[in-house]
Amino acid sequence: MTRPKGLAAIAVTVLVAVTGCTAEQTGGASGPAKGGGGGAALAAADSLTVKGRAPKTGYSRERFGAAWADTDSNSCDTRDDILKRDLKQVRFTGGRCKVSYGLLDPDPYSGKDITYRRGRSQVDIDHIVALSDAWQKGAKYWDPSKRIALANDPLNLLAVDASTNRGKGDGDAATWLPPDKSYRCAYVAAQVAVKKKYGLWVTAAERTAMKKVLAGCPDQKLPTGGNPTEAPERFRAR
Repeated sequence: MTRPKGLAAIAVTVLVAVTGCTAEQTGGASGPAKGGGGGAALAAADSLTVKGRAPKTGYSRERFGAAWADTDSNSCDTRDDILKRDLKQVRFTGGRCKVSYGLLDPDPYSGKDITYRRGRSQVDIDHIVALSDAWQKGAKYWDPSKRIALANDPLNLLAVDASTNRGKGDGDAATWLPPDKSYRCAYVAAQVAVKKKYGLWVTAAERTAMKKVLAGCPDQKLPTGGNPTEAPERFRAR
């Protein structure tokens, strides 16, 4: 059976708080919402500002706030929000937020089927545009609220195989692409969408790599959605 690839629409689910574990069958949605009126991804890539990579000096994860802050104020942390969105057959423990089990079917980066179990996870939540990469391409100069927003924006987050993700590090499109070639158009389109939304620049090599991928799928839409580009005032970063 051929599995569909690319950016699927975010599943909308109604969760009822209960005691203990609950099971939920989602549509297995993965990644940002489908593109709308934002234009083709290839055209958007061509519109990105090109500059050299700035030094990594001063970067730390804390510059983007506490990990998985609940910036959308839904009482669930961002990591669990993305697990709920991207996994199938989701089960919860202790209410409606903590995901205890689910299936990544398939993992967008490797194409493998991955089982998620809380505490023994083989699933990472990847920043599609790595925070270190963002720091070196504009985020260093932002207000902290914008950096917090980027770190927790669903448009920039994806549940993926942990081992494959760790091979990515903080690479951009010029240095790392998903091993599963059928997902590369969707992946690069998501990077373009995030960089355009937040005003991040790209290096010349990065834009060349983006355009090379997207030239093979010229009808690829630009993903849309996500959270505002400023986090609520109650959140702080160093």
